[in-house]
Amino acid sequence: MKRNQMIYSMAIALGLGLLCPEISYAGLETSLVAIKSKLTGVILPLLSVIGIAIAGISFFTGNPQAKQHIAYAILGCMIGFGAQSIVDFISQTVR
Repeated sequence: MKRNQMIYSMAIALGLGLLCPEISYAGLETSLVAIKSKLTGVILPLLSVIGIAIAGISFFTGNPQAKQHIAYAILGCMIGFGAQSIVDFISQTVR
């Protein structure tokens, strides 16, 4: 009896998916766009600023590799703040 119930449940779900496509629409592309905008708009610039702050602290404490830290932090800022432009350029190039 359980096998029949499972078959009926799958048939009902398939029928609803075919009759009402809004129910079965997953919105994967929308989710990916939201993740991309969150990464490029919030997280990468925040990490860039944190990197600059840590490099500055390294410089003021007299760390011998402070210049290298600052160079990496500036490179990180360029990537972090330019991430949206980089992503847009790559997506236009691929298309």
